[in-house]
Amino acid sequence: MKRASAIFGSAIFLVVAPGTIVGYLPWTICHWHFDPPLLGFLSFRFVGVLMIAAGLPVLLHSFARFAIQGLGTPAPIAPPERLLVNGLYRYVRNPMYVAVSLLIFGQGLLFGSVRVLEYGIVVWLGFLAFVVFYEEPALRGKFGKEYEEYCARVPRWIPRLKPVEPLRQ
Repeated sequence: MKRASAIFGSAIFLVVAPGTIVGYLPWTICHWHFDPPLLGFLSFRFVGVLMIAAGLPVLLHSFARFAIQGLGTPAPIAPPERLLVNGLYRYVRNPMYVAVSLLIFGQGLLFGSVRVLEYGIVVWLGFLAFVVFYEEPALRGKFGKEYEEYCARVPRWIPRLKPVEPLRQ
């Protein structure tokens, strides 16, 4: 896939998939209305803002990496041609799913919405199932030993504090 097509495809997928999962669906749940802070702790709102502030740049950076370096999109119908093993992918194997989860849970805490937090759990469980039963087997099939080595060095969900040395550039 050419870089321009990958960038365009990634941008469209960003609006459609994460835009729906992180924006539209939480809005339909709570209409971004501020309920009282969870458990009466105003600090939960601050934590929610921090989670949103951390998640958004991670999501955007990850999408850009897919297009610019991977020459593909995050969409399963147009996957990257290259295994991404640099940037944020040196810390965690699934920065997009981590970012989306941060954004949803951050909204739940910010708006004091238990229903958004419950929705976040359902989304994360969906990500877990998708990664374990589809994505990882597909990547093993496509990239073989290179992906196996990557999996052995980089955690699936909880980012490392120190990045691994790049496997290749």
